[in-house]
Amino acid sequence: MSRVKKISISIRGHRTSVSLEPEFWAALRDLCARDGRPVTEVLAEIDDARDGNLSSAIRLWVLERLRADAHRPDTADN
Repeated sequence: MSRVKKISISIRGHRTSVSLEPEFWAALRDLCARDGRPVTEVLAEIDDARDGNLSSAIRLWVLERLRADAHRPDTADN
């Protein structure tokens, strides 16, 4: 398993730090790039919608997006 990487970010002018595994940071950046959206914009939306801590909310967002992509006909392996 990868070690958690702590990154300081600014969300709507509020400084905070988020701890995620490098694989989640990479997946978040890839998904944002695919959508043509800045990571900070997506993080602000995740922050607004979350119930728990931000790190967990980001992991769940990434998981949800990857699972949705896996079920799309143009990305499924079958």
